[in-house]
Amino acid sequence: MISLPAGTRIWIAAGVTDMRCGFQGLAAKVQTALEENPLGGNVYIFRGRRGDLIKVLWATEDGIWLLANQLASYYNSFSWIRGFWMLRSLAPLPRGQ
Repeated sequence: MISLPAGTRIWIAAGVTDMRCGFQGLAAKVQTALEENPLGGNVYIFRGRRGDLIKVLWATEDGIWLLANQLASYYNSFSWIRGFWMLRSLAPLPRGQ
């Protein structure tokens, strides 16, 4: 299991992203949409068109991680991430809940 450092923000791209993008393409989307440094330690999650593939971009002191997950069935898709291109930040949950 990979644990995130305290204070790490998780951003979800609510729209559809071209899944052919690699490190440079996804980092460029973060820079243009958020005007933030993609190497700053935050986690960015992108969804494919069909909703069965996500990519996660995360930079640590060890390097840049590009994680991908593809679901086998459309019914198990990431369809809860819909809408136009917009990044949303997830607020951290209080401890003990």
